[in-house]
Amino acid sequence: MMNFKDLEISDEIKKAIGSMGFDSLTPIQEKAIPEALKGTDIIGQAQTGSGKTIAYAIPIISKIFVPDKSPQAIVLCPTRELSMQVASEISKVAANIKKLKVLAVYGGQPIGKQTRVLKKGVHIVVGTPGRVIDHIDRGNLDLIGIESVVLDEADEMLEMGFREDIETILANTPHQRQTLLFSATLPKEIKQIAKNYQNNPKFIKIANKRKNIPKITQYAFRCDIKYKFNSLTRLIEAYDVNLALIFCNTKKSVDFVFKHLKKEDFKVDSLHGDMTQQVRDKVMNKFRNGNIDVLVATDVAARGLDIANVDVIINYDVPQNIDDYIHRIGRTARAGKTGFAFTLISKDEISRFNNIKNDKRIKITEKELPTLGEVKSIKIAKVLDDAGSVIRGADLNDYIKILKNESKYDNLELSAALLKMIMEK
Repeated sequence: MMNFKDLEISDEIKKAIGSMGFDSLTPIQEKAIPEALKGTDIIGQAQTGSGKTIAYAIPIISKIFVPDKSPQAIVLCPTRELSMQVASEISKVAANIKKLKVLAVYGGQPIGKQTRVLKKGVHIVVGTPGRVIDHIDRGNLDLIGIESVVLDEADEMLEMGFREDIETILANTPHQRQTLLFSATLPKEIKQIAKNYQNNPKFIKIANKRKNIPKITQYAFRCDIKYKFNSLTRLIEAYDVNLALIFCNTKKSVDFVFKHLKKEDFKVDSLHGDMTQQVRDKVMNKFRNGNIDVLVATDVAARGLDIANVDVIINYDVPQNIDDYIHRIGRTARAGKTGFAFTLISKDEISRFNNIKNDKRIKITEKELPTLGEVKSIKIAKVLDDAGSVIRGADLNDYIKILKNESKYDNLELSAALLKMIMEK
């Protein structure tokens, strides 16, 4: 396995990579970086979480001539969230290169702020195709000096309707540029873009080991559609969920689940494509900071999310296909952690579920929903376990004195009453 120190890159980049905690290259990095450093065009088929951001960040940063303050590299991403994440990662790789500027441009943020930064000089622009086109049309972004173009999650961009924008941007960049294309899948539209806009690209495919998902325990539960929401709350309570991401197929379904969880006093919020970027940012910050325990979202709204410590993914609606399923459950078990993925299946979703379950890469165990009695027993055990932690770790002498002197009830009866109050509050 190759180490970053073995690469022919600057000491500044090596130092930054070391500071980020990386030593060995991932498979996509090992295959793509040396080729990209030579100036070769690349088609990289790799999944989210494979390390592809660094696989293209190192080569594009290596080519930047810092005294020239005009844009020299542009990275296109499908969503605002991914654009921000990628810009942050590139900035970390370039942290030791003085005066190298990276800017994320996306919708939902006042365009004036982005314009001012662009006018001051930016070396690497990361953004969504729509906002990049907007800046080009306004004369804020001149692509004449672009030497590197990256299409990140190209299949997602096409799925979201960005093909025309992508081709417009590519047509506005110099013909001799280097084009690096990364995509989880390679539909014919991607192959056509590669044919039209790349020069003898090297194809690199990385087997998606994460598709076996050994660290994610996957369960499926059949339920009556009339009681699907009750089944959801039962799962959340039975598995003592700390941080959960619930996926729905539609905005209507998101709104329904969010509204009813809120009525049940869960710390919950929602995320879907119809929300303004300002609202979506606010929701994401609440989820990242632990101000909410449950986030209900659609697939598009959750593209590019990388939230640490999500311990349970719940498919309230069975996803449309295997790729969506893999993308959803990949939001848990990040950075070597373990996680759970639950799928609720109503009668009209059985066929769609079977298509997913029958995929050889997936290992889903079907289970019975926990009964109300089992949920109650689990909750009681949790309360008693928490009480045991207090007994072991706290000074209870003052409280013991109060109970000895003031209580007219038997200790067992009093404990039972307190337990009943906790369970029924």
